[in-house]
Amino acid sequence: MNEPLANKLKPKKIDEIIGQEHLVKKDKIIYNMVKNKKIFSMILYGKPGIGKTSIAYAIAGELNEKIRYLNATVNNKKDFDIVVEEAKMYNGLILIMDEIHRLNKDKQDLLLPYLENGLITIIGMTTSNPYHSINPAIRSRCQIFELKPLSNDDIKKGIKRAIESNILENINIDEKTIDYIVKLSNGDLRYAYNLLEVAFYTSSNKNITIDNIKQINNKPAYIDDKNGDSHYDLLSAFQKSIRGSDVNASIYYLARLIHAGDFDSIYRRLSVICYEDIGLANPSMGPKVYAAIQACERLGMPELIIPLANVVIELALSPKSNSAYLAINNALNDIENGNAKNMPKHINSSAFGYKYPHDYKNGFVKQQYLPDELINRKYYIPKTTSKYESLLKDAYKKIIELSK
Repeated sequence: MNEPLANKLKPKKIDEIIGQEHLVKKDKIIYNMVKNKKIFSMILYGKPGIGKTSIAYAIAGELNEKIRYLNATVNNKKDFDIVVEEAKMYNGLILIMDEIHRLNKDKQDLLLPYLENGLITIIGMTTSNPYHSINPAIRSRCQIFELKPLSNDDIKKGIKRAIESNILENINIDEKTIDYIVKLSNGDLRYAYNLLEVAFYTSSNKNITIDNIKQINNKPAYIDDKNGDSHYDLLSAFQKSIRGSDVNASIYYLARLIHAGDFDSIYRRLSVICYEDIGLANPSMGPKVYAAIQACERLGMPELIIPLANVVIELALSPKSNSAYLAINNALNDIENGNAKNMPKHINSSAFGYKYPHDYKNGFVKQQYLPDELINRKYYIPKTTSKYESLLKDAYKKIIELSK
């Protein structure tokens, strides 16, 4: 079997994991789980190549548990049936599941009882945000851990570990070429391993140079500026430039992000910006950004840069409001501080005494909706940076007057 280098280097112990120190370093949460020989169902999420599979196998290896690997997309219901029978035979096993966000209802219904009784422990892996993409029935039975992006130092450490392992026997590579692979990998350690392995087996004398790497991957390495800006610093600068209405800076940072080639991050950040920073000042931007992203995915490079530029210019020059962002955070702070109070009885599901607003003039009737303890709480504070939100403010003011 032609097993990839990344598989051969897969950590067998938690202390062999590269990066993710907030989870696997001594006295951190996953480290302590393993130390105490107790594992819970969990979901690991984050970008590709940053250690989700490595952590899953390291946990299983340290605990010396029976493990099975399934992909929620590729494996069918019969495969899941077999895992359940094996779990019964062995009185429990760890199921490592890739693409867990794609688990359909049939497979989910099959697994849920065994997650409940502990016969199967899931370690799910996904690149999607589990709070949005994973069914609540699965999510509520799992602890969720976010993996952080790997730094250039982490990637370099992984490459040097691969070299020192002597799996690629008698490999010869200098520091500049290692740094070049690090930059090309853009935080994806699996990609770095694959590039190193292909370069090794396609070189004539096991001597790997930057020219060898360029022949395999002709995309220019993404070069940070002299201040060493990380990819995530660029995303931050991109959003702050749009928020600050600097259209030229917005286009400049968009160009740098395009050059880096991480279009998924650009799309996600644009989606955040239109609701966090533009918000109610120009609610039409949400559908516009979505349409632009769809156009980009349909067009591909190089044409996708055109809809991106269009929508970024409009976002930068649009009026701004974060009133909705502040409102929901104010409400969440109340909930987290113990202000989840009982609702008025007349608006619960078995409501008695509820007044149906549509039966009244102007569709409004005075009645209480907030809990007694929060009766005067104001979460939404309108802004008047745009005509649209000014109209909302007028409507809000009118409702307050009618409620007195």
